[in-house]
Amino acid sequence: MDEFLAKFGNDTWLPFSVIVGRLLTASLLGAVVGLEREWRQRAAGLRTHILICLATATIAILTIEITHLSVFDGHEIRVDPIRLVEATTAGVAFLAAGLIFFAKGEVHGLTTGAGMWLAGAIGLAVGLGFWQIAALTTVLALIVLCLLQYAKIEATGKDQGS
Repeated sequence: MDEFLAKFGNDTWLPFSVIVGRLLTASLLGAVVGLEREWRQRAAGLRTHILICLATATIAILTIEITHLSVFDGHEIRVDPIRLVEATTAGVAFLAAGLIFFAKGEVHGLTTGAGMWLAGAIGLAVGLGFWQIAALTTVLALIVLCLLQYAKIEATGKDQGS
């Protein structure tokens, strides 16, 4: 039993407090983007954006941790960070594509799908430790989602939703 417990888990390379901080930050930033979508009553709102951001941050942290596992000592490990970006982008794009539809001559769900894709990028940035980039991206996303929505309403005279 002692051997089982000793091999059941691994010590993390990153301090656990850093991992907790990154995951909480990813959840918070995902919530900020998702809150706007929730407020506009879109299909993918608060929970979806939080989960996407949290999942991609977890994947990024796991990528860091995997490269430091002792089981790979003495083995050559090729690290290709672009694969991380490609895989998470493809996964989130698959989810986002399910929201986009064409009805009555109009395309719906593009902004929500783009927000989900952006939440994935924010999660990756936080998970890899680039919280400043993630925070700035979140602020810029709010500007686009909120302020430009008002500009669209003023220009067209109606809220067409996206």
